[in-house]
Amino acid sequence: MIADRDPLGPDKHPDRIAGMFDAIAPRYDLLNHLLSGGLDVRWRTRAIRALALAGGETVLDLCTGTADLAIAAATSARPAGRVVGVDFAGQMLRLGRDKLAQRGLSDRVRLVQGDAVRIPLASGSVDAATVAFGIRNVQEPERAFADMLRVLRPGGRLAILEFGVPRLPGIRQAYLAYFRHILPRIGGLISGHASAYAYLPASVGTFPEPLRVMALLRETGFSDVRADSLTFGIVYLYSASKPRLP
Repeated sequence: MIADRDPLGPDKHPDRIAGMFDAIAPRYDLLNHLLSGGLDVRWRTRAIRALALAGGETVLDLCTGTADLAIAAATSARPAGRVVGVDFAGQMLRLGRDKLAQRGLSDRVRLVQGDAVRIPLASGSVDAATVAFGIRNVQEPERAFADMLRVLRPGGRLAILEFGVPRLPGIRQAYLAYFRHILPRIGGLISGHASAYAYLPASVGTFPEPLRVMALLRETGFSDVRADSLTFGIVYLYSASKPRLP
């Protein structure tokens, strides 16, 4: 486990989580880049590559935040034709819309306020779906998996980025020291919200292990499920497909 905690884990009530992300929104992008050492850009690139886009698809980016992954999908080598980003934190979406306007992407990327377990899209309406570092904030991730399966077309691809814990001795200890002690202090100092960056290691510590995440995806109905370890296991890239119709 990453941190000593209540066995029930951190409070993930949607109102609390949305309020927390709204509070840290002004420094969110800066801290993502700083605390990951710039690796967040590489991780998002890997996630979009896992979708195997041919170009022109409709992509859902769930828990989109300030829309970095949605932007990556719209500007990749074979860009999506349309991206819908969904998040329940209004301030994060506001900053995301500003970024889209600055990049001239407002006509191709639409941001919508909504819940990960009640995605405001029609069944079978998207070709691919992504989530970057947001699924662990959902109270019942299996419900979000089920709703992503619903909105995907048969054969549609799913890519999820989420934090993990390295297993290699030495790297594991160094990472845990950074994640438990240094990251929360830097994040709290720069954002002005220490509790949000104390929540981060606690939420990772209570998120299921990769084998369990893969099992949940299969139980939901996904096929071709795999988990790839990135950067020594700091992050996992989960990928899967919605089965094609017989």
